[in-house]
Amino acid sequence: VQLVESGGGLVQAGGSLRLSCAASGSIFRINVMGWYRQAPGKERELVAGISGGGTTYYADSVKARFTISRDNAKNTLYLQMNSLKPEDTAVYYCAAFQGYELDISQADYWGQGTQVTVSS
Repeated sequence: VQLVESGGGLVQAGGSLRLSCAASGSIFRINVMGWYRQAPGKERELVAGISGGGTTYYADSVKARFTISRDNAKNTLYLQMNSLKPEDTAVYYCAAFQGYELDISQADYWGQGTQVTVSS
């Protein structure tokens, strides 16, 4: 399975971005997918996740601002990010799991990451 993210960039605080993650290869292996982020000097953290059936999970820091979705017909995962804050600045990674838990140590596939920078 290969994951390729796109959609990152520089945006002012309060602005919006939409990240995409295109999956290819043996996608039948994928169940849960998620977005993670890593800021400089910090550990990689879970932002949002979604099951094959559409059940979603959000970190408290992004609830009501970010929306995760997946288009199974297009094999693409999305993250709509609204009301962005400078603290959202990080490299955002797409991850896919053969299992059913959003445990970062259990991620089977990772994208290369896309930079999101929010200026104040």
